[in-house]
Amino acid sequence: MQKSLSLKQASQKIKKLREEIKRHEKKYYIDNDPQISDHEFDLLVKKLEELEKKFPKLITPESPSQRVGEQPLEGFVSVQHRTPMLSLDNCYSLEELREFEERIQKLIPSQKIEYVAELKIDGLGISVVYREGKFDQAVTRGDGLRGDDVSANVKTIRSIPLEIKNTKEIEVRGEIYLPFMSFEKINKEREKKGESLFANPRNAAAGSLRTFDPKEVASRRLDLFLYYIFIGREEMPTQWENLKMLQKLDFKTNPIARHCTSLDEVISFYEEWQEKRDSLDYDVDGVVVKVNSTKQRNLLGFTAKFPRWAISFKFPARQATTRVKDIIIQVGRTGALTPVAILEPVQLSGITISRSTLHNEDEIKRKDIRIGDTVLIERSGDVIPKVVSVMKEKRTGKEKKLAWPSSCPVCHSSTFKPEGEAISRCINPSCPAKIKESILHFAWRRAMNIEGLGEALVDQLLEKKLIQKIPDLYDLKHEDLERLERMGPKSSQNLLEEIEKTKQRSLDRLIYALGIRFVGERTAQALASHFKNLEKLAKAPLGKLIQIEDVGPKVAESVVFFFKQPENIELIKKLKEASLNLSFREAERSEDLPLAGQTFVLTGSLENLTREEAAELIEASGGTFSSSVSSKTDYVVVGESPGSKLAKAKKLGIQTIEEKDFLKLVGKG
Repeated sequence: MQKSLSLKQASQKIKKLREEIKRHEKKYYIDNDPQISDHEFDLLVKKLEELEKKFPKLITPESPSQRVGEQPLEGFVSVQHRTPMLSLDNCYSLEELREFEERIQKLIPSQKIEYVAELKIDGLGISVVYREGKFDQAVTRGDGLRGDDVSANVKTIRSIPLEIKNTKEIEVRGEIYLPFMSFEKINKEREKKGESLFANPRNAAAGSLRTFDPKEVASRRLDLFLYYIFIGREEMPTQWENLKMLQKLDFKTNPIARHCTSLDEVISFYEEWQEKRDSLDYDVDGVVVKVNSTKQRNLLGFTAKFPRWAISFKFPARQATTRVKDIIIQVGRTGALTPVAILEPVQLSGITISRSTLHNEDEIKRKDIRIGDTVLIERSGDVIPKVVSVMKEKRTGKEKKLAWPSSCPVCHSSTFKPEGEAISRCINPSCPAKIKESILHFAWRRAMNIEGLGEALVDQLLEKKLIQKIPDLYDLKHEDLERLERMGPKSSQNLLEEIEKTKQRSLDRLIYALGIRFVGERTAQALASHFKNLEKLAKAPLGKLIQIEDVGPKVAESVVFFFKQPENIELIKKLKEASLNLSFREAERSEDLPLAGQTFVLTGSLENLTREEAAELIEASGGTFSSSVSSKTDYVVVGESPGSKLAKAKKLGIQTIEEKDFLKLVGKG
């Protein structure tokens, strides 16, 4: 690379390189027509990165070099969708599909109905927003109303453009998936490392998208198909035009889709791809049938859960027989003991199946599943395999019943199975299977707020055995931290200072940070206010706990059980020795704070605060943050693009305020 390039010359070379890389991205990832080898493409990207490194002022967010961020993420922010991303109702037979059409014809009689049939990708729903022609935000479907901001991870998917030929605000929706080839590669790498294997491509895609390191996401080669577009607030007149507009703007759509003038044509498409789906390099579990006309869709509307104008026509469940080689017990992050059947590998829906969840002890007893049994397994809707039944006639007498463990199979601590529940749980917060999530919860912003202690760093600390339980955080030294990846003297000092700050956190935050089952932030506040001291709370009898507002029998039993365990008694002792604040301070009383006794709801996007920051500010100022509007709500804070909460607030006569007024109320104006 020439060292004598001027800024203008560098700008011209960078522009030319970016255009060339974008052209090859489109050819490879969207048109499926690569013009150069992977190695040649990588060299182009490397050349661009080197040039941008020499002239950092010329780097822009839309540059192909910026698809992967330098720093791992610390968490995902929850975002409200502009319009709900509803799930689809399912049908499994031709009779049910015809009933779907009959319901439509009753609602809009005498109108000709046309459809669009699209393959139902077994992936994860995503919404991507572009502003002024540039990639701005990507949000998962979540619960349909709110999802997680996974922008940094979605930017790594090379089939999603970072710039488009339209400067209006545009939202596109689609499905992220993992090709079979990438899935097999990921599982082979995980097997080499001794890590658990993903059950199927969808699980692998979901795990990838929720990985906090965008570089790791990029290595997994996720892909996507888009099927819907909003231009501003405008919709296309038909679903077929949605697909055509997406293609026009160089978005990737699935070429396997059909405009059908009758339901018979839909059925023909379905039957064709039921036979041919094994030829695809991605997982499909049916056909999505949509009314083509947007005008007719608006007339049909929605039920409480689903659109009336679309349905998922599922392919028949796929089944296979295999033998249960063993049954192991896995311990999850909440301490839940989950039995898993280790199977003789069998091909099902194009995937090698070697494991199946057995859910819980009661499920094993109900189906009488034994080690050595021949079982029928199924991927209903092509999802996680399950054991449907045991072929008892094939038993030889050598099969063995599982002896359910009386203690945690990982740390050998006691387990607890609450009355009326099917799942046993390990009660030891320092169980190696739980410790990572326990530490992350302890360090969470809403708990002890240890800034900088994210997932990647916790993994390193555990791997190097620098911590094995929560109190070990308070024994960390500079020299321990400085030898970790990405932890120089400054970073180490910052983390130790953050850990030191936790010693002065309020009692309610500490109670919440302990991760007692069923004890949320509000319950932690009630317990702190009532008992004034953690050691007094630890000795509180069941009857006294039940008398406290916000503490029901279920919560009370969980609290008593937690503090009876030797491991937790030792945990409290160690935290006291580390000089954490175990007492309620009068200054913490919310009655003296500006929002004392008032309930706030947020709707829309705020300019200066994330939703989480606003919620923290409300609670730090003595108020209560709620996710829904009711007659008990005092204020609704209205941001940009508010949702249905605003209409409900007006209907109930609840006062609405803008962000600037809210900031004045909390003294931040």
